[in-house]
Amino acid sequence: MAEVTYRSRVRGCVLGGAIGDALGGAIEFDSIAGIRARHGQAGVTGMVTDGIGRAGLITDDTQMTLFTLEGLIRAELRVATRGFADTPEVVRSAYLRWLDTQRHDAPPPPGDLPHRTGRLREQRWLYARRAPGNACLSGLRAKPAGYGPLGEPGPVNRDSKGCGTVMRSAPFGLLGGSAREAFELAAACARITHGHPTGYYAAGAFAALVHFVAEDLTLYEAVHETLRLLASYPGHEETSVALRAADELAGKGEPGPERVESLGGGWVAEEALAIAVYCALTREKDFAAALLLAVNHSGDSDSTGSMTGNLLGAVRGEDALPVAWLYLLEGRETITELADDFAGRGRADPAKYPPG
Repeated sequence: MAEVTYRSRVRGCVLGGAIGDALGGAIEFDSIAGIRARHGQAGVTGMVTDGIGRAGLITDDTQMTLFTLEGLIRAELRVATRGFADTPEVVRSAYLRWLDTQRHDAPPPPGDLPHRTGRLREQRWLYARRAPGNACLSGLRAKPAGYGPLGEPGPVNRDSKGCGTVMRSAPFGLLGGSAREAFELAAACARITHGHPTGYYAAGAFAALVHFVAEDLTLYEAVHETLRLLASYPGHEETSVALRAADELAGKGEPGPERVESLGGGWVAEEALAIAVYCALTREKDFAAALLLAVNHSGDSDSTGSMTGNLLGAVRGEDALPVAWLYLLEGRETITELADDFAGRGRADPAKYPPG
């Protein structure tokens, strides 16, 4: 098999996640019985339209992933120009630009707000409110003096462990460096909105998984390396149990919605992580089948679809993406451009990503 380049893995991860998000977004709040009643016993088998005939629309999962990418690009540029960056703070500013897309119908005037800069915020198609997580919205209104050590509840939404942490965290795994660095940066940025340790540990674990597969480990090896990494942090148990359950279930029989649902609904972070890993492990060689498995269940279909796409895209690269679905994807050109700018590793145009 031909070597998968870094650029191809980045494109595969970001675009694959967006495809999975769009597949699942149309059925996010439907039960498997309702999905089958509308689409047949196999459930959805491709992009389906919304109530007014649109297909391929992304949700808040991809929106926030794109702003994570943008924040990381800016942080790298800030290091290049200043020698230092408080990366979580730069990412938080990016999330404030995302918050504007949920509060306004079009890009608001910058005014005196320093975060309202750059090209991504000018993309009008991003100004769409598609069931954003409440903790993501409320958490960005808070700005505590500090967050405390890992393993303890954070000061923002301290009891929240919704999947809004993990569904936006794939880009941290593509930064290079070490798996521990990816884990801890993803966890730190997850605590911007969610304080429950399982919420931010699941985000860290997902970033570590992406890191390991981008370094050419097999998905199976990545899962076990991530479990070892998790075990070094206090309070990891809930996340580790969920990830181990996905690994064990992958060896038991033919995959289907009922097996997916035995791992949970994906509404909370560790369940979304487990479902994505299970779907990727059981359908690693068939990208389309993995995404369909990840969305056809009675749960958070867009988040589990997007995470499965992120993970398999990082494993196999852009050539594995289902072309017909990619063609229908909202914002495809912008998403691809952003992925390529990220893959440029600090060489992005500062006019598009003002480092501040």
